[in-house]
Amino acid sequence: MWGFDFNYLFPYFFLFVFFCGLFAFCVTHSHLLLTLLSLEFLVITLFLGLFYLLTYFSYDAYFSLVFLTFAVCEGALGLGILVSLIRCHGNDNLSSFSLISW
Repeated sequence: MWGFDFNYLFPYFFLFVFFCGLFAFCVTHSHLLLTLLSLEFLVITLFLGLFYLLTYFSYDAYFSLVFLTFAVCEGALGLGILVSLIRCHGNDNLSSFSLISW
């Protein structure tokens, strides 16, 4: 029985998922919440790709923990900006406010 190795398909799957997230980021630029969700999807995809790359070359995974820490800080900062935007303007639609009036 012939076995099929999925390790050959993972880089192509990773690129496909990354470009789907990049497409979602480019399409959802009108609402801040959808933009932040697509950015978090891209960060998780990069984390999985980095973790796969580090385990493939049998390096330590400490760098991926540092990357994940920075990703959590980025998510908390984006959520804080979203909350302050909703409190000031009432919605997260980016076209409802002007940066000049701030």
